[in-house]
Amino acid sequence: MAKINLEILHEQLENTIKRARERNIIIPTFAQMKNPELIPEKIKKELAQIGLWDINPRNLFRITWKNEPVEKGGLFSNINYLELPKSLTGVDARIIVLVGKWFPTGSHKVGATFGCLVPRLISGQFDPINQKAVWPSTGNYCRGGAYNATLLACESIAILPEGMSKERFDWLKTVAGDVIATPGTESNVKEIFDKCWELRATGEDIVIFNQFDEFGNYLWHYDITGHAMEEVLEQVLGSEDTYRGVALTTGSSGTIGCGDYIKQIFPTSKIVAGEALQCPTLMENGYGAHRIEGIGDKHVPWIHNVKNTDMIMAVDDNAVVNLARLFNEPAGKHYLESRGIPESLTSQLHLVGFSGIANIILCIKMAKYYEMGEHDVILSILTDSMELYQSRLKEMHAEYGQYTEMDAAAHFAQYLKGINVEHLQELTYTDRRRVHNLKYFTWVEQQGKTYEEIMAQWYDPNYWTDFQEQILDIDVLINDFNEKVGLL
Repeated sequence: MAKINLEILHEQLENTIKRARERNIIIPTFAQMKNPELIPEKIKKELAQIGLWDINPRNLFRITWKNEPVEKGGLFSNINYLELPKSLTGVDARIIVLVGKWFPTGSHKVGATFGCLVPRLISGQFDPINQKAVWPSTGNYCRGGAYNATLLACESIAILPEGMSKERFDWLKTVAGDVIATPGTESNVKEIFDKCWELRATGEDIVIFNQFDEFGNYLWHYDITGHAMEEVLEQVLGSEDTYRGVALTTGSSGTIGCGDYIKQIFPTSKIVAGEALQCPTLMENGYGAHRIEGIGDKHVPWIHNVKNTDMIMAVDDNAVVNLARLFNEPAGKHYLESRGIPESLTSQLHLVGFSGIANIILCIKMAKYYEMGEHDVILSILTDSMELYQSRLKEMHAEYGQYTEMDAAAHFAQYLKGINVEHLQELTYTDRRRVHNLKYFTWVEQQGKTYEEIMAQWYDPNYWTDFQEQILDIDVLINDFNEKVGLL
């Protein structure tokens, strides 16, 4: 039976309860993250005086898709999302993207790390007094992990490739106890795993929260992001509309877990998994390096439910970095508005980070491949915003010079209007099995997983639902923990 281990270790749990009482820590439930109306008024009053990124344990209650889109003092509203017009996408289908900027740290990855750390804390399996939390990542996950660990009074070690954006490193140095830069860039995931083995060998008392195999990552997105998407659909679907599916770059494959939830409600909907053309692991068992920060590559994450994935696509990283300029340079915005794209949208394109641009491209390719019309709805995610990539814009400006309207016209034509249905594959049963079996080389041969479990992931019909059913159990433990801490 596949489960997150929630066995109570009473001695360590007492340490955690004591630390939480001393540091004024109250932990939100999954139910409260889905529906902030359930949050006690006492906590809402405190939040009214707290900035979105402040190092304050009350910001645990801002790990939700429903934050007011303000930098300080905001409470809760509807889901933050954008609907992209045909003038931008070039397709009739309705493409709707949830906005991740309005989480603490500016990325929804802070939710994934909550899902990994909190079950260990409330069960006593992580001791915040004597252990350190290690967050291996390609960027936003280790930022979210270090942030949550600090809010929860835990020491942390962040690991990420040395080639990631300057903003990530600068901010991490203010939050994480230690920051380790590994060789390479976005797609150099094995080097991160190797560093984890090195840390284990030192004998230091650490717990490694590997986003690529931690089911708390999958579970948070299945439940919290999945419900957020369901709520958006309830708002936007008209009587003639049909929800057709979700398209997401895989990264750690935590976010794409939301597709499992939505597919249980809309069984005919599709789940599309995307990756970089320069590192086509799912498509071609490939290798390489790419510039789409936030999506990883060169392996299939342990928590990717490949059997539930309908299509895989590759996105050219040249499209992503050039559309980042189109969306953010003044000449680019001016050109978009000259093409009929409303200023009300161009003024919000800063909400779209690199992986968000890739996700939009996936949606457009999906709409074109399935020949979707105006009553077809596709969902996706903007994981983070351009706030985390300003150094990349400066680098491109230094390398290529001032961005002109001619550049904007070329990029609009090539990378938006020119999106085609190349580099994709609709998966048969055997195609899915091929992709799933790629997990073996990373996880069984290198990372200590068992052959029996990789077989269970594919053949056991209850493998994924066993995890999904733990959400209520985790909430019970959170409520018990808060009661023992005694701050409510």
